[in-house]
Amino acid sequence: MKNLPVRMARWSAGHPWRAIVCWLLFVVLCLGVGITVGGNPATTEDFRIGEAGRAEAMAAEGGLQQRPVERVLITARPGTGPLDLTAAAAAEDVADRMRGLSEVRSVGTPVRAANKTAVRVDITMKGPELEGKKHVDALLAQTAEVQKANPGLRVEETGSPSISKGVDKLRGDDLSRTEVIALPVTLITLLLVFSSVVMALVPLLLALSSIAAAIGLSMLASHVFPDAGVGTNVILLIGLAVGVDYTLFYLKREREERARSGGRLSPQAVVELAAATSGRAVVLSGLAVAVSSATLFLADDVIFSSIATGAIVVTLVAVLSSLTVLPALLAKLGRRAERRAERKEARAARRGEAVRPTKQPKTGPGRLTTAVLRPVSKHPAAVLTVTVLAMLALAAPVLGLKLTDMGRETHSRSIVAMQTYDRLNAAFPELKSMHQIVVRADADRSPEVTSALRDLAAQVKDDSRLSGTSRLSTSPDRRISMLQLQVPYYVSTDQAQSSLEDIRDTFVPETVGKVAGAETAVTGDVARYTDYPTHQEQKLPLIIGALLLVTFVMTVWAFRSLVLGVVGILLNLLSAAASLGVLVLVFQHTWAEGLLDFDSTGSIGSRVPLFLFVILFGLSMDYQVFVISRVREAALNGVPTRKAVVDGIGSSAGVVTSAAVVMVTVFASFAALHLIEMKQIGFSLTIAVLLDAFVIRMLILPALMLLLGEANWWPSRGIRTARNPIPTPSSLQKVS
Repeated sequence: MKNLPVRMARWSAGHPWRAIVCWLLFVVLCLGVGITVGGNPATTEDFRIGEAGRAEAMAAEGGLQQRPVERVLITARPGTGPLDLTAAAAAEDVADRMRGLSEVRSVGTPVRAANKTAVRVDITMKGPELEGKKHVDALLAQTAEVQKANPGLRVEETGSPSISKGVDKLRGDDLSRTEVIALPVTLITLLLVFSSVVMALVPLLLALSSIAAAIGLSMLASHVFPDAGVGTNVILLIGLAVGVDYTLFYLKREREERARSGGRLSPQAVVELAAATSGRAVVLSGLAVAVSSATLFLADDVIFSSIATGAIVVTLVAVLSSLTVLPALLAKLGRRAERRAERKEARAARRGEAVRPTKQPKTGPGRLTTAVLRPVSKHPAAVLTVTVLAMLALAAPVLGLKLTDMGRETHSRSIVAMQTYDRLNAAFPELKSMHQIVVRADADRSPEVTSALRDLAAQVKDDSRLSGTSRLSTSPDRRISMLQLQVPYYVSTDQAQSSLEDIRDTFVPETVGKVAGAETAVTGDVARYTDYPTHQEQKLPLIIGALLLVTFVMTVWAFRSLVLGVVGILLNLLSAAASLGVLVLVFQHTWAEGLLDFDSTGSIGSRVPLFLFVILFGLSMDYQVFVISRVREAALNGVPTRKAVVDGIGSSAGVVTSAAVVMVTVFASFAALHLIEMKQIGFSLTIAVLLDAFVIRMLILPALMLLLGEANWWPSRGIRTARNPIPTPSSLQKVS
């Protein structure tokens, strides 16, 4: 395993065209097979979590599951006065048109608002709740026809299917915009690093080809781990970052070895040297990211399973590209450079001119890095104290962290269906949310169950937190009963939350809870909103514990040091806590709304902390492995630990900084998205990478390693053996 990168690089560099063709075939094969087989999207059943999920499963058992519902809202145009008889006629026209569609299950009777400002028509679609958005276009087309026939009215449509369709379109448009921003900035960054268009294009093209292959493989993987609709987003987010990073690590080391050899080594030999050092670091980093991402499977949530699958697949493909096709490209480029140099020498010889020496890339630390490391090396204790205190101050807002599910209320109002949604809820406030009490019991107890549910409805009829509107349904086999209560408040409000708590803790136990043998559970909009963050909070300690263990084991395995394993855990925790604290400071308050173009919900998306911790722990290992590998390499060559730390971090600072700039560019482009949870993820990862690359790796890590000295390598004997080799009989004989 230790020599695998070298063996792969040796073959690839020796057979460059074979390696390049094989890689292209691999990418085409992955993408082609994935498209042919197709993806396996997550179903409604895959999203069920907690008591709400249990209730939904019970309801589905009796055919009472929630269906995709669209609502057509008819109102007077602003400034045209109250509704007249044409509104009723338009509503009937809508109902008649919808009944004729094959996508429609049923159409309700037109309902007039209590304040007589609006009329609505409810349309229940066929199929599962999540699939409504696939078939909603036919309904939207009929609504548009009615609008065209009634120019004096405002006829518009909203509902879960049309809102989901609008969200998907907005997400797609945003992702296209991020690519337009991220790709050019990444290319410019690489041009500044390499001062060569060809060398700058290599990391970018390899990252894009890795993303393409990963998308195809993720389609195959979705048949084991269903795709919740976020897999491609994650592949783009992680793939561009790690794909460029791994190639950058390898390229920078190849250039250093080429400069160090001074032309005495062949391009193939230089590539092998780079593989022996950075190649191994890339493998370790990739495994760390993949294993860290795998801890998301512990969340027992289809969304995180989808995220984990995408991150693992694209990371491993990026590692594979760095070990196979990259050495081939470097060997070809190296030979091309040699031929160019030979032609240059020949032309100079014919002219009788002296050949100008080829400008070699800089291999040492830059002036800025030297300036930063100087106070660290002179006063490590002071630097460590100040920076750790600063990071803890940034982490302090985490104590006020409030997690919520970023549901429908938080979607951008640039989505037309969301504008209609707001007008619908203003006219019909009872539609804002609902509770569903589901009961499963033997069929012969159905009368007792329905009586208890009617009793519950009577008890809450005058509750100001509820609308007083209820509906009781029973399955054909009479085993499943469901009482639906309308809530005239949004799911995030105190009224909606407290009413759910009272229903679960008081009203249900006092009514249907007393029916012998009956199983009860409460779902609905409010319960879904409440149970999901609760589930995430319960899983968070388990996943963080697994992350800490993975970080420790991977670091100890890579460097044979228990001390560095503990250091890795502490630094990753500090970095994650600080970035999460900044996220809370920005998004749970309103002061940055105009700056970052968002409306604060006073909370953080329940998925964000888990995503941040897992991805950051994985990406941090990139820097950790690369930086400490350089330090350990110097120490194994007999350099004293203090000098090895300064030299190793100084020599790796340039590539770490460049890699961080690329990652920040990618993540910051996601912070510009309209969807609040994606914006929070992009922002938090941007801050996390900045803190990790420029504070942790440039200040805290070197200061800590300087203070630890030789204890850094405990209990490994490799460093001591390298500096004090055990005398051999031949060496003793020479001494005598």
